[in-house]
Amino acid sequence: MADRLAQDTAMGVVELLVRDLDAMIAYYATGIGLDVLEHTGPAAVLGRGSTPIVRLRAERDLPGFSRGDAGLFHTAILFDSGPALARALAGVARFAPASFTGAADHLVSEAFYFDDPEGNGVELYLDRPRERWARTPGGGVRMASLPLEPNTFLREHLTSAAPPPGAAPDAMVGHVHLQVGDIATAREFYVDTLGFDVMATFGSQALFVAAGGYHHHIGMNTWNSAGAGPRAASLGLGRVSIELPTADEVTALGDRLRSAGLRGRHDGATLRFEDPWNTLIEVSAA
Repeated sequence: MADRLAQDTAMGVVELLVRDLDAMIAYYATGIGLDVLEHTGPAAVLGRGSTPIVRLRAERDLPGFSRGDAGLFHTAILFDSGPALARALAGVARFAPASFTGAADHLVSEAFYFDDPEGNGVELYLDRPRERWARTPGGGVRMASLPLEPNTFLREHLTSAAPPPGAAPDAMVGHVHLQVGDIATAREFYVDTLGFDVMATFGSQALFVAAGGYHHHIGMNTWNSAGAGPRAASLGLGRVSIELPTADEVTALGDRLRSAGLRGRHDGATLRFEDPWNTLIEVSAA
């Protein structure tokens, strides 16, 4: 359908505005095990192989973000195998064990949660095979939050074998989870206007949307932020990136925004716009 996002839509790099760039690089590189792909002046990009995952930009004069504001709930880094995820978990356990905040079996995935040194949420996760996802009658997925024991996961998956030289990148941004002010407004924007599909809901408190039948590319909740208005400038989330398969699809999304009376800036390569809570979103062709 012309008003839905393409099947091959994916999430791109997440930008974080940070106070202590060196400490944040150390957490994501030494702890999680990401590679430093670029580091120029007050900014750094970390990822795996040539795949950027997080961009860190020092903004020392900005105030800290509040847990009650709209913004980032967590950046979710998707690993392609149990051993790859286990290596990252073991790295964080050695480097910053106190940053661990929990774990859950979501039926579609196994997920482990952390807070980075400046309080930004991080999820490290592994998808179960799609054919094992339980689908709902409307085409969504069944998700839950069941107990998941980290040490059991490590015993089952952690090996001493390192990836072979030149191996394909084993991690990427799988989804981004946002804090929003209310779910009805989030649904109107992300589903009705942008063209994501609803994959799961949890009452009036959480919404999970995706393209191509994925369990979710963007999650939204009001657990900390019910009633929050547009974001003021602060540390924390800088921008969210979405990658569409072609430039024509980026242009079509810009047309949908204009039809909805929303303002976007398209420089010929990247379409930029804000969601109802002033979260900056960048959309480009993969």
